[in-house]
Amino acid sequence: MKFIFIVLILLLSSLSFLPRTTYSLYQDPGNPAKADMFLSESFEMGPGSVAVKNLMNIKFPKGHIGVKSFDVELVDEDGNSIPLYETYFHHWFAIRYFVNTTMLANPEPRLDLSKGYIFKRNEGTCNSYILPYYWGLGGESRGTSSHIPDPFVVKLGNPAETPNGYEEQWLFNIMVIDTRGVQDKRGCAECRCDHFNLSKDFYNVTKDIHGQPLTTDYKGGLFCCQDNLQSKLRKGFQGPTRKVFLRYKIRWVDWNEYQVPVKFYILDSTDKVRSNGSEIIHDCLVEYMIPASNGDDTLHVQKAKIPIEKGGYLIYGTAHMHAGAVNATLYGQDGRTLCTSTPTYGTGKKAGNEKGYVVTMSVCYP
Repeated sequence: MKFIFIVLILLLSSLSFLPRTTYSLYQDPGNPAKADMFLSESFEMGPGSVAVKNLMNIKFPKGHIGVKSFDVELVDEDGNSIPLYETYFHHWFAIRYFVNTTMLANPEPRLDLSKGYIFKRNEGTCNSYILPYYWGLGGESRGTSSHIPDPFVVKLGNPAETPNGYEEQWLFNIMVIDTRGVQDKRGCAECRCDHFNLSKDFYNVTKDIHGQPLTTDYKGGLFCCQDNLQSKLRKGFQGPTRKVFLRYKIRWVDWNEYQVPVKFYILDSTDKVRSNGSEIIHDCLVEYMIPASNGDDTLHVQKAKIPIEKGGYLIYGTAHMHAGAVNATLYGQDGRTLCTSTPTYGTGKKAGNEKGYVVTMSVCYP
C-alpha cells in the first residue's frame, strides 16, 4: 500500500474589467522584473532524522509588488544541492500572515502571542487551517516552473490590505526527512509508521486531523513523520549531521496599473464535500491510503467534486504529488479538461534527476 498526497495549485484572475483579446498588450516596458536569491535559517539533520518546522519571518521582497515566480530547493552549508535520496524534501509551504508589531515589540508575561497574528490563507476551499499556503511543492520543486506569464502577478504588500498596527510577513512550513542509512528509503519518504521509532503510547497520545485519537489502522502519513522523530537505520550505520537550508529565488515587479492580479486556489483531491442545506462544508484530509494492487496494473483513482463560488480565468495550474502517482487533472463543470499535471520521474543520481523520485511536475498555462 502507498500513502499519497495530491493537491492542485491554481492561479485564477477575474478579467471582467479587461478585454480578453487585448490584456496581453497591457505591459509596462519601464518596469523591469527584479530577482533576488535568499537563504533560510538553518536546521540540523542527521541520518534518519525528521524535521517539521515553521521558519518564521523569512526574507521576502518589501513594498507594494507583484510576484512573478517563487522557486525553492534544499542545499547544504556549502550551497550544494542535496539529492532527494539523501534528504527527502517532503514539502515546503509559503504562508502569508500579518503580525501585530506593537504586541510583539512589548510582550507581556502572560500574553498569548498567537493573538498577535492574522493568517491570510489562499482562496481555495479547504476547511480551517488545512492547506493555507500560497506557493508550495516538494521534491519536484527544482524542476517545476512557478513562472506566471505577463501581465499577471501575485499582488502583495498593498498598504490598503494591511490591518492598522500590523506588518505583512511570510513563513515556511517544511517537512524534511534525512534518509541516509535508513532501512527503506521509499518507506521513510511515504512516512510508513513501522519505519520509525515511535513511542509505545504513540496511538494513545496522537490526534488525527480532526483532533480525534489516531487509530491503529493508521499505517502511515504525516502523523508518523513528526518533528524530531527518527527513522530506523541499518544496523551499524553511522553518518554525520549537517546543516540544511532552503535556498529560494523570487522574481517580482513593482506594482502598477499595468499588472493584472491573480489569486491562489489550492484544491485537495481528498476533499469530502457535503452540504447542510444551502451551506457547503469542506473536509480536506490532505492524505489518503491506496490499497495494495495484488500485482496487477489497476490504477487507483481519487476524485473530488469541488464547487467553487467564484469564476475567473485559469492562468496557471500544476499539482504536488509523491512517487507512485500518474497525474492529476482538473475538469470544468461541463466535464472539459482544464489542466492535467503529469510527473516526470528521475533516472540518475544528480540532484534534480534522482532515480525513482518525482523531479518535475508539468505546468498548465490555459
